[in-house]
Amino acid sequence: MRPPLPPFTEDTARKKVQAAEDAWNTRDPEKVSLAYTKETQWRNRSEFFQGRDAVRRFLESKWRRELDYRLKKTLWSVTGNRIAVKFEYEYHDNNDQWFRAHGNELWEFADDGLMRVREASINDIKITETERRYRWARKS
Repeated sequence: MRPPLPPFTEDTARKKVQAAEDAWNTRDPEKVSLAYTKETQWRNRSEFFQGRDAVRRFLESKWRRELDYRLKKTLWSVTGNRIAVKFEYEYHDNNDQWFRAHGNELWEFADDGLMRVREASINDIKITETERRYRWARKS
C-alpha cells in the first residue's frame, strides 16, 4: 500500500504530488521506482516502456545525464484514481549548460496507491546559471 489511496480528493492528491516531488528530488532510482506497479506503463517524451525495473533503469540513466536535478510539481487536476500534474525541473549537463524542463504528466493509480500509468510530455530550454529558479545544496 502506498497512501494516500484513490479515489483522491484535492487534499489527498496534493499530498500524492508532494510525495512524488520529494521522492524524485532524492535522485534515488530505487526509491522512486517503488512508487510504481511492477507492470507500470510509461511514456516519457518519445520513450515508451513498461515495468518497475525499466523505470529504475531509465532513472539511473536520466540522473547520470541530468546533473544537480531539482524538480517542482504542481497539482493541475484530479478525478477518481487519476491526477494531472504540471512541473518544472532544472539540471545541467556535463558541459555545465543549464536547462529548465517544462512538462505535464497524467497519472493513473491502482487501488493500492501505486502508479500504474505515467504519461509525460516535456520540453527543455537552455538557461544560464543566473536564470535558475531552484537552488539547493549540491548532492555529493
